[in-house]
Amino acid sequence: MDKNKIIIFDTTLRDGEQSPGASMNTAEKLQIALQLERLGVDVMEAGFAAASPGDFDAVNQIAKQASNITVCSLARAVERDIKAAGEALAPAKNKRIHTFIATSPIHMEYKLKMSPDEVIKRAVESIKYAKTFCDDVEFSCEDACRSEMSFLKEICDAAINAGAKTLNIPDTVGYLYPEEITARISEIVKFVGDRAIISVHNHNDLGMATANSLAAIKAGARQVEGTINGIGERAGNAALEEIVMAIKTRQDVFAPLYTDIISKEIYPTSRLIASIIGIEPQPNKAIVGKNAFAHESGIHQDGVLKHKETYEIISAESIGLEKNSLVLGKHSGRHAFKDKLASLGFDLDSDALNKAFEKFKELADKKKEIFDDDIRALVAEEITKIPQAYEITALLQSSGGSLASASISIKHNDEIISDSALGNGTADAIFKVVDRISGISGTLKDYKVASVSQGKDALAKVDVKVEFEGKTAVIGHGLDIDTMMASAKAYVGALNSYLRIHKN
Repeated sequence: MDKNKIIIFDTTLRDGEQSPGASMNTAEKLQIALQLERLGVDVMEAGFAAASPGDFDAVNQIAKQASNITVCSLARAVERDIKAAGEALAPAKNKRIHTFIATSPIHMEYKLKMSPDEVIKRAVESIKYAKTFCDDVEFSCEDACRSEMSFLKEICDAAINAGAKTLNIPDTVGYLYPEEITARISEIVKFVGDRAIISVHNHNDLGMATANSLAAIKAGARQVEGTINGIGERAGNAALEEIVMAIKTRQDVFAPLYTDIISKEIYPTSRLIASIIGIEPQPNKAIVGKNAFAHESGIHQDGVLKHKETYEIISAESIGLEKNSLVLGKHSGRHAFKDKLASLGFDLDSDALNKAFEKFKELADKKKEIFDDDIRALVAEEITKIPQAYEITALLQSSGGSLASASISIKHNDEIISDSALGNGTADAIFKVVDRISGISGTLKDYKVASVSQGKDALAKVDVKVEFEGKTAVIGHGLDIDTMMASAKAYVGALNSYLRIHKN
């Protein structure tokens, strides 16, 4: 093993999906997985195979299609979870089972209700069982940063003897600060030596996940876990793009340490994930936020125009952020479109390419200027589609006075059904029509609209969260030049997701 290489472990598809509202279907996860492979991630945690049939299927499909990347599944330290992970990962060329158990006094006493000796015994048994499915096993001490050091050393030693090759020391609740992480990881690294790779997994509850991850790397950790855009439970995970670019930019601090990440794929990866889950990075988010390379101050603008490095320590081009430009239009051919998709990181089979090209042509007839972000959003929407129970074919809307009306035609079971309704605003009227046609009542919990690119004819992207029949809220996304049509598509998308989850 190269001791200077930092292994990048991406958990966007597992821990990232635990962000409220960030659930993804198998087609969406597969598209993200293929992009993560282009990004150069070393290990991809594809999901929690035992969590649901959908999670198992996603891990299994990614395992079948991944090329060189190591595909990983999380599993609690229980036989059922580990078996599900092993079976889901079976087709993978390179596979890893990541099993975990809590090691802090508060977790062992109140959650597990197990003694320290029982926890060690369970960990050892789980690692040995996982080894029957694959040789590469990672063991995590959940809530390690609130665990007693003496017990951490004891369980890490037992885990190594049982066959674990990577030991993860996660700050599960984002509690520590960099100096504490440095001290803790340094002591663990010294204790473990060359017997296993030490990994860190930091949460961002106190806003220090990236700083803690970098401190851990300096202290000897050689694997770092995180997510693209920093998504994840609560305040999120360490943002991998921040860690990678910090190492790359500050080689005066980190040399000879390096990663194999292809930095020009960072921005395309960030945009793909944001468009799929409907959660945009905050505007001032480091590296990938929309303001990360924007300069409003006159002093800053003057400096950047004279020499970019006056106010930009990294270049926009280095992360794959190119200036939007009109390169395609309604007269563009399939070959030019395919070349453009390749430059944006999409590799489509012939059927998906044909469908995406048709959508592009439809858009080009309506929109004067086609920007890269338009194409990213359009293609991401098209290639992650799965069979729909309900599909909008036409929308007619009007408003006046205190009420608005909407008439919609929807295809269901090869039949076109049309109906109308009044509402407190056009969107409300649209949602009521969908409820009437489907016979399923929904309650809107959240509604977001944003322009994909620029101009008065910009594509509108609508994200909704809807609770149907009083059950768990689901997410829907819609894309169209007409904001109300995008709203209708988003609501129907949420309905279709609900039916897949609850009616199968």
